[in-house]
Amino acid sequence: MALSAFFNHPEAAVNAYYALHSLQHRGQEAAGILVGRTVTNGHGPCRKFAIHKNNGLVLEVFKDPVLLTHTLAGDVAIAHNRYSTTGASGKLENIQPFFMNYREGNFGLAHNGNLTNTRVLREELKDLGTIFQTTTDSELILHLIARSGAKDQIGQVRDALRTVRGAYSLAMMSDTALIAARDPNGIRPLAIGRIKRADDEWAYMVASETCAFDIVGAEYIRDVQPNEIVIIDAHTITTGEIRSVSIVDDPPVPTHCIFEYIYFSRPDSKIFEENVDRVRRKLGKKLAHESPVQPEPGRKVTVINVPDSSNTATLGYASENQKMGNATKYQIGLIRSHYVGRTFIQPGQDNREMKVKVKFNTVKGVLKDRRVVVVDDSIVRGTTSQALVKLIRGAEPKEVHLRITSPPITHPCKYGMDFPSKGELIANQHGCDVKKIGEALGVDSLEYLSIDKLLESVPHVNSEGKPIGYCTACFTGNYPVPIDEIAERQVANDD
Repeated sequence: MALSAFFNHPEAAVNAYYALHSLQHRGQEAAGILVGRTVTNGHGPCRKFAIHKNNGLVLEVFKDPVLLTHTLAGDVAIAHNRYSTTGASGKLENIQPFFMNYREGNFGLAHNGNLTNTRVLREELKDLGTIFQTTTDSELILHLIARSGAKDQIGQVRDALRTVRGAYSLAMMSDTALIAARDPNGIRPLAIGRIKRADDEWAYMVASETCAFDIVGAEYIRDVQPNEIVIIDAHTITTGEIRSVSIVDDPPVPTHCIFEYIYFSRPDSKIFEENVDRVRRKLGKKLAHESPVQPEPGRKVTVINVPDSSNTATLGYASENQKMGNATKYQIGLIRSHYVGRTFIQPGQDNREMKVKVKFNTVKGVLKDRRVVVVDDSIVRGTTSQALVKLIRGAEPKEVHLRITSPPITHPCKYGMDFPSKGELIANQHGCDVKKIGEALGVDSLEYLSIDKLLESVPHVNSEGKPIGYCTACFTGNYPVPIDEIAERQVANDD
């Protein structure tokens, strides 16, 4: 999931559209934009809101340019790319942003993450007479805001966020402000930027990753901090001050999602105050130290990446393997097609081999008769990796060695990554025996990065010198935010 939002920009929807483009990698199921603008009616100026959302990629959902220039005209916008974790995919009512009108006025919300006490809260609210319009966890936050007894809107938001648990990075808009927030553990990223308008006035934005800033010409200011609610309003425009309040009084040490660095974020982004590219290169170098591959006499090891998420980690692996005295050459051995539509028709939904062939093709001259090292970021079920190895074997390399820049995935994510159940994970199917996993994948050798070297590759203090930790639950089973027992029994329709 991805979100972006803009305040005080005359083309807020257009900018939100481009920001969603740059964040498309975080969600391809659906997209939506909500905007607000000031209009004058018989009673004077008032705020009017408009929304457009649908299933599909950003290009598909907003293919009519009139949507952005006229229908969604406004100076405030929040936008969302959907990647479903809770709430059935394909249903229009589950597409964000969400919008409500309640006693304090108009209010919109976009959410990146996943709540872990959804079922308990949903049952409690149902008993109180709440009527739900969606099957997502995000709607809960709106109902909790509307039911709060706090006297001001920020207090109502704070009440709601003190009630929910789990992972949430939020962009919210009211009649007067853009509001952003991150859960006390800071599991998902969220950054603040600003854009100099043609009239030299500042517009502000928030986004899941800073690559969204680059496409619209915004400058990075800082992250929304874990446990922080940020308010951007007319006061911000006048003074440059971004006000904020804490969610809980005694927050834990942050536990950022380490998988954001491994796979989910773009390498040209800055998340959790660190460049993703820098971390991924470290991952590759640490992996080379732990699991080098030696060349045959008189030849070089051929190192290739699996486009695109392992690109920079592969450069780190190849350079470090060379420094360690192993003659190494980085090569482009796999070509990825970037023109495969999300609705591509295939003979059988689970035909992974066909999916891999459609997505990748080998450069046979690079691979034939070579000792090949394939660097990838992770292995989940293993079915895609099996098909990829089979494809590479078709190019007739002498050997195929697979190197993974993360530890074995042994547990499902509860905070916003759509990992399968424990039984579907290939590591668990083979008792975490790396040799057996490698045999199942069809490689000559398989090695993962250790959890210790993974943690050595990421920063452990923030820009203020305060300690930060990481969620490694998908590798260790140590969930930093409690998972309600009832949430473990989610029915298929809600997953």
